[in-house]
Amino acid sequence: MQGMRQSWQNHLGQTKTILYEKAREALASVLPITAIVLIISITVAPLTPGTMVLFLFGAVLLVVGMGLFTLGVDMSMIPMGDGIGVQISKARRVVIPLVVCFVLGFVVTMAEPDLQVLAEQLPSVPNMTLILVVAVGVGFFLVVAQVRMLLNIPLSYMLVFFYLVVFALSFFVPESFVPAAFDSGGVTTGPITVPFIMALGIGLAAVRSDKNSSNDSFGLVALCSIGPILSVMILGIVMPDMDAAYTAVTIPEIATTQEAASLFVHELPDYIGEVAVALLPIIAIFILFQLIFRRFQRHQLLKMVIGMGYTYLGLVLFLTGVNVGFLPAGATIGGAIASGGTAWLLVPIGAVVGYFIVRAEPAVRVLARQVEEISNGSITQKAINRALSIGIAISVGLAMLRILTGISILWFLIPGYAVALIMTFFVPQIFTGVAFDSGGVASGPMTTTFLLPLAMGACEAVGGNVLTDAFGIVALVAMTPLFTIQLMGLVDKLKSRASTKALRQAIHQELESLEEGVIYWEE
Repeated sequence: MQGMRQSWQNHLGQTKTILYEKAREALASVLPITAIVLIISITVAPLTPGTMVLFLFGAVLLVVGMGLFTLGVDMSMIPMGDGIGVQISKARRVVIPLVVCFVLGFVVTMAEPDLQVLAEQLPSVPNMTLILVVAVGVGFFLVVAQVRMLLNIPLSYMLVFFYLVVFALSFFVPESFVPAAFDSGGVTTGPITVPFIMALGIGLAAVRSDKNSSNDSFGLVALCSIGPILSVMILGIVMPDMDAAYTAVTIPEIATTQEAASLFVHELPDYIGEVAVALLPIIAIFILFQLIFRRFQRHQLLKMVIGMGYTYLGLVLFLTGVNVGFLPAGATIGGAIASGGTAWLLVPIGAVVGYFIVRAEPAVRVLARQVEEISNGSITQKAINRALSIGIAISVGLAMLRILTGISILWFLIPGYAVALIMTFFVPQIFTGVAFDSGGVASGPMTTTFLLPLAMGACEAVGGNVLTDAFGIVALVAMTPLFTIQLMGLVDKLKSRASTKALRQAIHQELESLEEGVIYWEE
């Protein structure tokens, strides 16, 4: 009994230490974007005191929520997905893993909060219709990803084929559906979907012993991002009378800090219920899995239960913070900058905001850490974060340029993806998987609840078409990491070749010098 108590105390001590580290990392991620918004509000886009108070309250909830969430994911979601992946890969019948993958993809997508946000902003499409269509798309492509791993098909071939289908289909879809379709691909891979699917991919690849197994653990998120795009496009073709529309962002009128606090308290129960509904299907599947296979020991289960509690609480606080605090601030800033003679500032300000905001995405940390672990430190978290920040800065800048000019998003997406897909044949496979996974990961809740309202507010101020010009920012955020991460892989490949060449030259010179020192004796 005494030993169990001591073990439990040690565990609590370790958890407190880890939680402190997670909170410090979250603070470092949220503080830059908070400072930028404060500077913008003082200079070019004044915020009302009420909106500013909401934003600051939201920033505090972001820090606490992100810290708890990342700790919970490490303790529960990652081992859960990894265990399920390993177990289903051992099934004798091929059909069983495929069915399980579809069900998991469907259920996890239904649970994704980011998808709920997008569905709310397209009210003319019934929420459940959009969510079901997207969930089917993710489930189907998770099966496709599993087939690719079983048959050892190169990821680049799959990406080229399906994106050709996507862009060919885009010319037959109503114009208002195209940006929303591409945005759905980005928002689907959010804070719940990404950790689980990535861990599932690692588990599926773990049972393989070939040299490409670690590389193939990436790419599931990339393929799952294609499913929603295709399914929403098909919805637009099948139901052409269902015109896409949007809901304008409402800015609450807050006069005192007490009113701001009460607004958070009022909205909190909605997110408590939303996250509970999101996580319960995943928990139910895991319980069924554990009852059948008995894979995890009692102490592991206890740790996962505690971790799921952290995940739940962290996600509730995070979503409350971004939706109540960040969403009104984004819409207000966008409208303020775009009005008057300062509209051109949208591009540089958007780029700066994009550079720092991606660091506040909770799923980005999960991806960067897993990439560093799988690559044995050859691809560092710092390098991933830097490449993503540069990519998102470019994408948000392009999105603001679209708002000012009204250029169709296809003029960016078609050549952008063409170049990115061509690059897949010249970079190491692991960088291709990481790049396309990063595209889905970068477009998380911060994008949907701050950048999208920012774009919508700016578009309304300049008198543009919100559906065609503002929507699509998530798609651009998902596209640019494809270049920056793969470019990092190309540089790494060239450096490796140069170092190999230099090593060979050094060995050759050493051999020559040794040969010169040899004395040959004549008989």
